[in-house]
Amino acid sequence: MTTARYRPTWDLALDPLVSCKLCLGEFPLEQMTTITQCQCVFCTLCLKQYVELLIKEGLETAISCPDSACPKRGHLLENEIECIVATAIMQRYKKLQFEREVLLDPCRTWCPSSSCQAVCQLKEMEVAQPQLVKCAVCTLEFCSACKANWHPGQVCPPQENNLPITAFLPGETRSFYKSDDDGGPIKRCPKCKVYIERDEGCAQMMCKNCKHAFCWYCLESLDDDFLLIHYDKGPCRNKLGHSRASVIWHRTQVVGIFAGFGLLLLVASPFLLLATPFVLCCKCKCSKGDDDPLPT
Repeated sequence: MTTARYRPTWDLALDPLVSCKLCLGEFPLEQMTTITQCQCVFCTLCLKQYVELLIKEGLETAISCPDSACPKRGHLLENEIECIVATAIMQRYKKLQFEREVLLDPCRTWCPSSSCQAVCQLKEMEVAQPQLVKCAVCTLEFCSACKANWHPGQVCPPQENNLPITAFLPGETRSFYKSDDDGGPIKRCPKCKVYIERDEGCAQMMCKNCKHAFCWYCLESLDDDFLLIHYDKGPCRNKLGHSRASVIWHRTQVVGIFAGFGLLLLVASPFLLLATPFVLCCKCKCSKGDDDPLPT
């Protein structure tokens, strides 16, 4: 990865300018950064802001190229990220990366004690079955499946669908994500099961992975609910997070768009009907011309 170094202004004026795909500005090569995997070039400031934003969101550990049309679907390497972000941001990135590795590793789990952040090892031969896990730091004995105190000979207490992600995170991170109203700001997408964090905004969510729209509270699909009627009745009534006036304005815009397309089609239909005979005549002449024998 190439990074910017200081050079006098009179030298920079002689360099060719390169366009940044993010801000569409033109900068000298000294102010640009090239991603190693895909060779896409962006201005260093834009790339820095992009990477820091994804890390601050909390769930991005594989940072992809900002260009959605990148032909190689490249990702930034760890040393590239370290070159452009602040030390505190990099430490947070490494922490999130480690927590995700433990979360996805079937042979490792976090100690459920709120005062302990140790990683416990599971027996590889018995990963699929509930097993006794003893924390090497605080000596707590717990069940690998439900994270409750070890209960030999007893069935794990029933869980709704899957355990929340907070059950698999270390104590400090888990306490940060606890909430009284909705069980925490992290839930799974009901379609692709990817973990999604909601830190602010309305209750209409869209998964970045599969683009599925759903309600944050009841996880019901909102893919076809353009007018957000879901929040007019039922347990999620008035839970959208916007004022009534803004909801009415949104519905007016949606109806206006559909009405505009309908009006445009209605106005254009007479011209289309008038143009149809000419189009058919042209096609007939072309077909007759193709059928005529070649002159001899």
